[in-house]
Amino acid sequence: MQDRIHVALVQQPCPNPKEESLAISARAVRNAAAAGAQLVLLPELHALPYFCQTENVANFDLAEPIPGPTTEFLASLAKECQLVIVGSVFERRAAGLYHNTAVVLDKDGKLVGKYRKMHIPDDPGYYEKFYFTPGDLGFRPIATSLGKLGVLVCWDQWFPEAARLMALAGAELLLYPTAIGWNPLDDEAEKRRQLEAWQLIQRAHAVANGLPVLACNRIGLEPDPSASSGGIQFWGHSFIVGPQGEWLAQAEEEETLLLACLERPRNENTRRIWPFLRDRRIDAYAGLTQRFLD
Repeated sequence: MQDRIHVALVQQPCPNPKEESLAISARAVRNAAAAGAQLVLLPELHALPYFCQTENVANFDLAEPIPGPTTEFLASLAKECQLVIVGSVFERRAAGLYHNTAVVLDKDGKLVGKYRKMHIPDDPGYYEKFYFTPGDLGFRPIATSLGKLGVLVCWDQWFPEAARLMALAGAELLLYPTAIGWNPLDDEAEKRRQLEAWQLIQRAHAVANGLPVLACNRIGLEPDPSASSGGIQFWGHSFIVGPQGEWLAQAEEEETLLLACLERPRNENTRRIWPFLRDRRIDAYAGLTQRFLD
């Protein structure tokens, strides 16, 4: 495997119709290829507005099978640009059975794997349990021409167990397609606390596992279809950090293409000086399989 991987994150708005969102993605992917990127990460559910702000059965019509139209679009784009694409799809698995699913297309256009979001939130503005069945594919890296990708999705990014299991299974990168934002009514201090917590937890996954982390978020104010709230201001701030949590690239709230070069030997070297995997007390962690230790 090559020592350097050039990666790109597409921080974008996700408007209606789907064709417009995919056109934004495609333009950015082509720009990434022109800049030398070998891997491109797109935001969570990037072909659609974030429909989980309300519970509406009509939104199930937005789902599609895998393979399906979006994966075929991304496959063609990956083959055209000769790079790996990590995308995100509202998956219709069967009638009444839907998932929030990340897909990986290799540079030959082949669909080489998918990951179904495991942790499903249910909070004001994020009513995902209404739409998504929890994933059943486990925390397994996806093998590509660039190495093994530990793909997780949004709410998964808050759980150290998910990152650790991906690392233990051989992931060489951790990737988080994301849709996260502020309540526009929150004050600036609260917004800052939320953003910094989001950055901190993911940088900690990089440090704890000796792996680079790529987090790609959408941007823009998306109104609440029910008009019962002020909607969600997706905060962007996509970023790439190295295996010691060091900043390699970070965005603000604008539409942008974020680029970085990952040095594969740094994973090995970092784990040698910080041998967390060696010193884990696997004989003492049985409690982690319990909901709570009463």
